[in-house]
Amino acid sequence: MEKNLGFGCMRLPLLDKNDQTSFDTETLNKLVDTFLEKGFTYFDTAYVYHGYMSEDVMREALVKRHKRDDFALATKLPMRDVKTVEDQEKVFNEQLEKCGVEFFDYYLLHNIGVISYKKACELDSFSFGINKKKAGKIKNLGMSFHDTPELLDEILTAHPTLDFVQLQINYIDWENPSIQSRRCYEVARKHNKPIIVMEPCKGGTLALVPEKAEKLMKDYNPEASIPSWAIRFAASQEGVIMVLSGMNTMEQVLDNTLYMADFKPLNEEEYKIINQVSEIINENTAIPCTICRYCEKGCPKKIAIPDYFALYNSTKRATSDNFSSQFVYYLNLTANHGKASDCIGCKQCEQACPQHLKITELLKDVSATFDVTPQFPTRK
Repeated sequence: MEKNLGFGCMRLPLLDKNDQTSFDTETLNKLVDTFLEKGFTYFDTAYVYHGYMSEDVMREALVKRHKRDDFALATKLPMRDVKTVEDQEKVFNEQLEKCGVEFFDYYLLHNIGVISYKKACELDSFSFGINKKKAGKIKNLGMSFHDTPELLDEILTAHPTLDFVQLQINYIDWENPSIQSRRCYEVARKHNKPIIVMEPCKGGTLALVPEKAEKLMKDYNPEASIPSWAIRFAASQEGVIMVLSGMNTMEQVLDNTLYMADFKPLNEEEYKIINQVSEIINENTAIPCTICRYCEKGCPKKIAIPDYFALYNSTKRATSDNFSSQFVYYLNLTANHGKASDCIGCKQCEQACPQHLKITELLKDVSATFDVTPQFPTRK
């Protein structure tokens, strides 16, 4: 665990970006092999990722092709999907089969927040995990958490046997009043819990920053990639044992493994630059969506919420493509998905959103932008 970079399996390489199960297996195999060759071993998947197929594809790309001692595998109990105590056992056994392993190195209660925590208490999910650990089916038990620092403190106080906690930590959310990354981090430190970081680049937002922000970074260090600043920020925090990165290109794997193999924490000047970059990004991001796609499951109108938010953000950025391009993408998506205006306000999506976005209200803004007939210039 010395090299604190993990391979996140929520955004694997695809042949068709509109089909979350169209895996580019040839590319994935090469990425997995290279990641291991560079000395990194941690892979993080989940039951629900990629249309419930991430565990299956990682069995083929990782488990079947490499010795069990050469990697550490993490997956998660899907709190949204389990309804009964019996469901937990059924899903866990299914996960062992899907992943092709006899035990999990790290096992998490997935996406714990106020609603899922209540269910976890009703189903005694924490005891379920502890019993699996005693049986040797889990080596380390933790949870991924998306809620307030107050709730995190309550949970860690009530369940001190958790081995670690997985938190969303990145420089744009560090002081965000909704995410409260810094305060959640401080609670985990108070309870002496090792921290695994998810969303260090906030769904790619911090990999492609506004030109003004990029210039600040490049002027200071022309050789450093833009994502490296975000991942190093997360890894620089004391108590962080692992930073997950969703890599789907060889360029990303080679870049991440290079600077993380010879990791250097951020210095004072770099922290100052990151503060300036945060201010610039906040001025340029309309909807802070991480494209985790939790909101899509169960949407009665099958609205492509994160895709629409990404297109909306693109229209708001000064450096974005022209609107007509974004409108074409929107039309293409609506061929197989509900329009933003089709939202019925059931708010299932808002209960699932780790970012606590007011999705139903934001969809109205998206609709006002895209659910109109644009007046494109015509040739005279």
